[in-house]
Amino acid sequence: MKFSEFNFHENILESIAASGYEDATPVQEQVMPIIMAGKDVIASAQTGTGKTAAFLLPLLNNLLTGESNDHHISALIIVPTRELAIQISTHLDGLTYFTSLSSIAVYGGGDGQNFVQEKQALSKGADIVVSTPGKLIAHINMGYVKLKQLQYLVLDEADRMLDMGFHDDIMRIISNLPEKRQTLLFSATMPPKIRTLAQKILKNPEEINIAISKPPEKINQQAFIIYEPQKIPLVKHLLKDSPFKSILIFCSKKQNVKQLTRDLKRAGFNAEEIHSDLEQLQREEVLRSFANKRLPILVATDILSRGIDIDHIELVINFDVPHDGEDYVHRIGRTARAETDGTAYTFVTEKEQRRLAMIERLIGREVPKASVPPELGPVPSYNPGGSGGHGGKKKKFFHKKRKAGQ
Repeated sequence: MKFSEFNFHENILESIAASGYEDATPVQEQVMPIIMAGKDVIASAQTGTGKTAAFLLPLLNNLLTGESNDHHISALIIVPTRELAIQISTHLDGLTYFTSLSSIAVYGGGDGQNFVQEKQALSKGADIVVSTPGKLIAHINMGYVKLKQLQYLVLDEADRMLDMGFHDDIMRIISNLPEKRQTLLFSATMPPKIRTLAQKILKNPEEINIAISKPPEKINQQAFIIYEPQKIPLVKHLLKDSPFKSILIFCSKKQNVKQLTRDLKRAGFNAEEIHSDLEQLQREEVLRSFANKRLPILVATDILSRGIDIDHIELVINFDVPHDGEDYVHRIGRTARAETDGTAYTFVTEKEQRRLAMIERLIGREVPKASVPPELGPVPSYNPGGSGGHGGKKKKFFHKKRKAGQ
């Protein structure tokens, strides 16, 4: 379906055309008409499906065609991380270029000037505010945030916010909002705690379910079974003469991010790191360089596993196996976005084998085991059953699933 068929305001269509977009994704096709009709929505959509535009475009359209108060906040988008707040704000800048709508991102880690700008927007009014929960609570506690005439509330990556312990902050924010509003809840997964939250804050919502906890089929997934000391040498081997021009490497620990980045730089690779120890301005500059293709290799903690809106990532390397299957899906979902293919490598030590087996059960398929270069030395056998067990249990599981036609 073409964007031109949605009856958007002419200024929105102009922004869409300038961005080079023509066809809506499935989640956009299903969600946008419901939002434009004024209904509450609870939606799950797999990463890379165009979810952000699915709520931004109808939101902007409704603000342009409806009534608004210049001295109040009209729409509030709550997100789990400052990186996602910045990305949505950047997306908004492009989509509102041909309009007079105002927006601001509110998040921690900024300087005094940022605080002054945030206070001015929150006290004098803005069309759209994108904020992390904790930072918005800090402003609300000072008594000047104009939320009483809010028309639209969006919770993006709601499952991630609950995982990060933001439930009470979210409910505190909502207690300051008018009951008469349109609420949109987006979540990559739909665990019971999301259902409970939805029952509290949504009114007769339309439910859209496009995502399941499986990565796109077009991602070439491979696992390397190795010992811990072989991880950095294997990264260097894979990156040497690599055809991939945009590479994102995930580590579960900050010290791994720092060590790997140091070793890659010493080996002559153009790589940078991003984690919570960096100043906010440093993190933004690194992410900007990666997004603009000036930086080919980015080493990151899970702070970027969700929400990063970069379409050109060709290879994702899991330096450490994620702690749960959902994180695995989100990590490798950073590649193969839009219409592109992608590749995902996962390094698996003896201690991480059981974790990989659990991930394979979640995604309903076995991740092919790749050959480790012989020059790296002997490697462990794949034995996810643990002490005294063997890999046959896992194979039997997949055989049963195929036999049952699942």
